[in-house]
Amino acid sequence: MAPSTAAAKTTTSLSFHHHLITLDTTISQSIHTLFHSMIPRFFLHLLEYSADFRLSFPVAFSLYFTPIRPTYLIPFLLGLLLDLLLIGLVKSIFRRSRPHYNPSMIPAVSVDNFSFPSGHASRVFYIAGFAYLFTVFNGTGWFIVSVWTWALLTSVSRVLLGRHFVLDVFAGACLGVLEAMFVFRFLRF
Repeated sequence: MAPSTAAAKTTTSLSFHHHLITLDTTISQSIHTLFHSMIPRFFLHLLEYSADFRLSFPVAFSLYFTPIRPTYLIPFLLGLLLDLLLIGLVKSIFRRSRPHYNPSMIPAVSVDNFSFPSGHASRVFYIAGFAYLFTVFNGTGWFIVSVWTWALLTSVSRVLLGRHFVLDVFAGACLGVLEAMFVFRFLRF
């Protein structure tokens, strides 16, 4: 390939990437501006805290020490740790800044300054995918619907709170479902 052709492809690729990021930022800011005040902030914060690793992992880990230890607990915990590692790795590679229209992350305690992908979205969709795939939850359709609804609402709350862009949430959700499929396929004991 001639150098000028390679340079043109690189420029086209960068231009597409720039347009995609600009579009994502514009859509995310519009959603944040239009809808964030329609839903009570305390509800959005409740969803945010419910999906925080600092809550979900200790609660799940505490079940290990109960007399009725679920058989799916070890794969579930390993999946939560896998999620934490993958999100950290991807964030350190892409290093996308968080939305500029939310300069103050208060009351959230931000573990990192990067936005892509959303760790909350990956975690809640991992949990929803896990609940769906593991047969221990069969016959409880209301539970599965509730978990998927929680995952969707929590993910939307990330954009409404101005913590993430739409593509961050979408990528996090996809990653979470893939993690659940991986755990279901390779980490069941």
